[in-house]
Amino acid sequence: MGRRAHTRALGLWMNGVRVGTWRMAPHSPDTLQYDPSWVQSREGRPLSLSLPFTPGNAPHRGERVRHYFDNLLPDSPDIRTRLARRYQAHSANAFDLLAQAGQDCVGALQILPNDASPGAASVQARPLSVSEVADVLRHATAATTPGFMENDDVRISIAGAQEKTALLRLDDRWCMPQGATPTTHILKLPLGLVGGMGLDLRESVENEWLCAQILAAYNLPIAQCEPVQFDGVKALAVARFDRMWWTAADGERHLIRLPQEDLCQATATAPDLKYEAQGGPGIDRIMSVLAGSMTPEQDKRTFFMAQVLFWMLCAPDGHAKNFSLFIRPGGRYQLTPLYDVISAYPILGHGPNQISPFKVKLAMAVRGKNAHWKMNDIQRRHWVAMGTRHGVITADGQAVEALLEDLVARTPAVIHEVRRQLPAGFPRQLADSILLGLADASERLGG
Repeated sequence: MGRRAHTRALGLWMNGVRVGTWRMAPHSPDTLQYDPSWVQSREGRPLSLSLPFTPGNAPHRGERVRHYFDNLLPDSPDIRTRLARRYQAHSANAFDLLAQAGQDCVGALQILPNDASPGAASVQARPLSVSEVADVLRHATAATTPGFMENDDVRISIAGAQEKTALLRLDDRWCMPQGATPTTHILKLPLGLVGGMGLDLRESVENEWLCAQILAAYNLPIAQCEPVQFDGVKALAVARFDRMWWTAADGERHLIRLPQEDLCQATATAPDLKYEAQGGPGIDRIMSVLAGSMTPEQDKRTFFMAQVLFWMLCAPDGHAKNFSLFIRPGGRYQLTPLYDVISAYPILGHGPNQISPFKVKLAMAVRGKNAHWKMNDIQRRHWVAMGTRHGVITADGQAVEALLEDLVARTPAVIHEVRRQLPAGFPRQLADSILLGLADASERLGG
């Protein structure tokens, strides 16, 4: 292995346009320099609210640069180490990993060698058989790729704590994208037994799908998803809302990457501080960000309703990385659809592989006069106080109490509608625990 350059650089691209350069040198802070033509472009926008365009296009340096790129990668050190082995990266740090796995990041960003370009924008893909998709999923947890993929130069980076991969869905077929073609779906594997307590989340695929149907029934924007199975390997296929099909004047279809970032990136927060209890953003901080959105009232309302429904669903993982922003031209922004919602109702209890209902907490505290974390401690008045403090109103301008009353009033119909959607063979105990828990929480919210 040759000696690495004293200062290393990676090119940053969005939809075939160079937007900047990321540099790293020994004993020096990371540096982000925007391309002058990108700053002046009508489509120009910063990578992040935490990395805005600067007077004179002065570069950004230091931790906020490192945190932005770190948040593009999986949270788990084990998964990072496995990716480093798979892609033969020098190390598992952000620069070395993204130098090898940055061709298809969350949002619009592509990270390439400094002297490379993304290539043709036309859609290029190789269809996969059912058994090949199964192999891709099985190898998502391995340090190597399936043998049939050895000639596919596919380098994908997806943030999060869960084992997952991504594929292209084209003409109702699962495909391996080639060249500069993006993926369209994230495929998430079952979580299995999680943490030191061995919490039983082997049905996380069904759990997340059901929670998504519930949130959609309350008319909250949520990523579309469906359970899939390939040769006995199950996964949740989540449609990427950071991808959009576009047809050119000549009739050729293109797949566009949509710029976005999560709330850790937007607030220059390291990924290991994503929970408020660890020092990450809480409800107040995120509400202040959303106050500057293109659609502030709508986004604050959606975020508030999401927090209430996380409580009603006993969903404890609504941390800052599980909320994101679309970044629009000029640095304007708005909240993306919701994603990654899983209920803890199926694992509440006092036995093995369970968690006590008296210990489960929200990822972000609900603050009235005091901070309230535990699900069992939170009451209607805490939601009223928090919503009132942040000026949350209904779409027709009523106070936050009307929003809560509407959630309560709609819950029986939501439960009925979602039960009707359950496919044959859906785990009955899982569905009952979540839907009965939702009904009980609605009664508590109704006072």
